[in-house]
Amino acid sequence: MKPPRKPISHLLFQSKFSRNHVKNSSSSSPSLISRLQNPPRFHLFYTKILPSSSVIPQYNKITSFHNLTPKNESFSSQSLDSIKKPKPIFKTLSFDQKRSFSSSPSDPFHSDPIDAGSSIRKPISLWPGMYDSPVTNALWEARSSLFERQTNTSENTLSQNELISKPPSKSRTSILYKFSTDYILREQYRNPWNEIRTGKLLEDLDALAGTISFKHCSSDDSSTRSLILVTASVDKMVLRKPIRVDSDVTIAGAVTWVGRSSMEIQLEVKQSSKETSDSSNDDVALTANFTFVARDSKTGKSAQINQISPETEKEKLLWKEAEERNKMRKMKKVEGKKGISDEEVNRLNELLSEGRVFCDMPALANRDSILIKDTCLQNSLMCQPQQRNIHGRIFGGFLMRRAFELAFATAYSFAGSAPCFVEVDHVDFLKPVDVGNFLRFNSCVLFTELENPSQPLINVEVVAHVMRPELRSTEVSNKFYFTFTVHSDAVRIGQKIRNVVPATEEEARRVIERMDAERCSL
Repeated sequence: MKPPRKPISHLLFQSKFSRNHVKNSSSSSPSLISRLQNPPRFHLFYTKILPSSSVIPQYNKITSFHNLTPKNESFSSQSLDSIKKPKPIFKTLSFDQKRSFSSSPSDPFHSDPIDAGSSIRKPISLWPGMYDSPVTNALWEARSSLFERQTNTSENTLSQNELISKPPSKSRTSILYKFSTDYILREQYRNPWNEIRTGKLLEDLDALAGTISFKHCSSDDSSTRSLILVTASVDKMVLRKPIRVDSDVTIAGAVTWVGRSSMEIQLEVKQSSKETSDSSNDDVALTANFTFVARDSKTGKSAQINQISPETEKEKLLWKEAEERNKMRKMKKVEGKKGISDEEVNRLNELLSEGRVFCDMPALANRDSILIKDTCLQNSLMCQPQQRNIHGRIFGGFLMRRAFELAFATAYSFAGSAPCFVEVDHVDFLKPVDVGNFLRFNSCVLFTELENPSQPLINVEVVAHVMRPELRSTEVSNKFYFTFTVHSDAVRIGQKIRNVVPATEEEARRVIERMDAERCSL
């Protein structure tokens, strides 16, 4: 049997390829056999030569770094044409090109913002936290000197350090996302709807807040006692305007308030409008307040930290606002220990009245309502070493991102269209999460607010449980509360959001607690 004939187009292509190959071959070009034996390889790598101890001053436990990106570590963004035709890039930093991460003594308050894309092209290393976000990559790479110098620091030196008072400007740090010119960075933060991934942004906020807390706790010579700084809570964050992924974004923040062993860091996410590039208050898209606490690395008890000395009128105003928030948090803890009043019992019964109909007479239940348990989603994961922070525990920003993405999926499956993020309520980090823990996230739509038909609100609860199968134990690590709405186009075409009702007394208590928290925060 004769083999099938090859099509004319294939013969023409083969003939054309042969002619071009003969035409382009020459004595100076490698032969076809040699090229097959040694095919060309295109590598994109970044070689770093660490300077000697004489170039970078020795740090002790905590490193102060005002500018985390050396001048010569920035890359220009690649165009689409250059991505289609990759070229090998070789870049080596010499000793003279490498700069220290410490602040300049002459001008410690002003520095260029961190380039969010500076660490994307670097090779994968063993620094903790270098697993996903380009910003956490850059921040942790700068903090990695902490591990290198821990063993070189003597205990006598650490015990001699004394607490000092520092202005907020000493800890101020900023990050620049060059979305307008950096195609690779833009792809890292783009979601399927060509908008920014809010979960990754929350992750970066926590990483930057950690860096700022380390800068504040360091002494003038960049040394300090052995401290563990962890995220204790995050205040309510409200999205003032949508954040685009095609325009540059800047995150900046500093320590605004300090107690005995805790501090508050305020961060602002700014993005200029398309009409103007001038920086103003109108450019602030989101404001976040993180509370960090200090623990002694040996005893685990609370440890005193450097105090703060506000200089400008704005810094003094921020200090007063943070002091009021701290008092409110203490009052809420005291109120939470009180018993249930008769008024709350009546509210519980009202919420449960419709839920009982669903349980006892489902055929007669309201078709515009749904039980909380029917909106639930969950996922589980093992906490890997790549997700740890510099203290060996799971990075708080990673937990926030995973919680947000599950909440987004919960609101998506409930509403029937891609939801829009509105705000995240106060978050308390109740229990630390360690490497190797079995972590489970449970989410549900806790309640909906349908008073405004043009902007219905979907309140999603995400609870993180740390499970230890060997010990047959489980405990709550974090509780997250996110609020979403739907696009105006979905409302315009008649899409309706259903009412969510509790079926148990425990669910009704959670709903009342969240409603009261929403009312108090207004």
